[in-house]
Amino acid sequence: MIGYQLRQRDARTSARLGRLRTARAVIETPAFMPVGSLGPVKGLEPEELSSLGFRLMLNNAYHLSLRPGHKLVAELGGLHEFTGWPGAILTDSGGFQVFSLAKLRTVTDEGVTFQSHLDGSTHFITPETAVEIQEALGADIIMAFDECVALPASREAVQDSVRRTTLWAERCQASRRRTDQALFGIVQGGLDQDLRVQSARDVTALGFEGYAVGGLSVGESKADMHAMLNVTVPELPDNKPRYLMGVGHPEDLIEGVARGIDLFDCVVPSRHGRTGSLFAAGGRVVIKQAQYARDERPIDPDCGCPVCRRYSRAYLHHLFMVKDMLASRLNTVHNLWYFSDLMRRIRAAIAHGTFEAFREAFYRAHAREGSDATVSAEGDAETVHDL
Repeated sequence: MIGYQLRQRDARTSARLGRLRTARAVIETPAFMPVGSLGPVKGLEPEELSSLGFRLMLNNAYHLSLRPGHKLVAELGGLHEFTGWPGAILTDSGGFQVFSLAKLRTVTDEGVTFQSHLDGSTHFITPETAVEIQEALGADIIMAFDECVALPASREAVQDSVRRTTLWAERCQASRRRTDQALFGIVQGGLDQDLRVQSARDVTALGFEGYAVGGLSVGESKADMHAMLNVTVPELPDNKPRYLMGVGHPEDLIEGVARGIDLFDCVVPSRHGRTGSLFAAGGRVVIKQAQYARDERPIDPDCGCPVCRRYSRAYLHHLFMVKDMLASRLNTVHNLWYFSDLMRRIRAAIAHGTFEAFREAFYRAHAREGSDATVSAEGDAETVHDL
């Protein structure tokens, strides 16, 4: 079972240091979770993830239930045995994927009937089914089944989503059978501040082991996302971990931490790596650009990752342009190192009481990319293209 210890608060913001304990790993928070929708982070071995500093990763119950199937994974010993990952695993219940990837779907209070994005086959998921799937997969942390509404949405639609999410959270609680997994509740509410507060109060009243903020990174502006966090996070218990689902550009991590978030996940570092967009201290390096064809420097001279210690931008440019599979691997390793190191530096700044100065220095060093852009599913959730 999971345990969470709040260790330190920042004096000027809501940032906080914590320690999340599972049977398989101790995670220092704030922390970022790499996403392995179908088991692995695409192209990487478990040992590589561990060497980059990660102790917790995300697998997706929706995708794994369709292939290879949660029952098969259970027969083979659960996700840890199946994938060889020694650390902790959090499984997303699949609520977001049902609403974003399913070709056709019908939602009722009982559950969701939908067609698979793979072959069009019809499936029916209830809160009880979502828990059953995740218990079979054997993750350390599992998520309640929730309803995520697309934006923009009417107040009536968001109200119905909040009501149904609470109803489903109650049913998830009642249906769980395993005592060695932690179940997190999810807060919804769209972009309505009152409904966000209502959802947070309703879900926290059910007494979960942790709480997630869902329904963001679906097309809203960053200002709207921050506004929703400002009203939601204060409603979440201090003594439980707080998880912002599907959000993960570097500036989003910093702003989430500043508002009291402990856990993040996103496909950004791995997807951007595969598409040749590399994170560095002064901004992104788009490695396909011709200017790097003769560039002997590493991606980031100040980076300590194994890629920057060994390879030049010129070589990475060459690999990417000839479409060698090594390009995706090396780029992903570098980006994940950047994210792991960013979280390490954030934790150190909180510990030393300098988080606000760190935050200001980050923005001085970066041309803040996309500051007025929307937070879209392009950067923050799995799509068919990622699988």
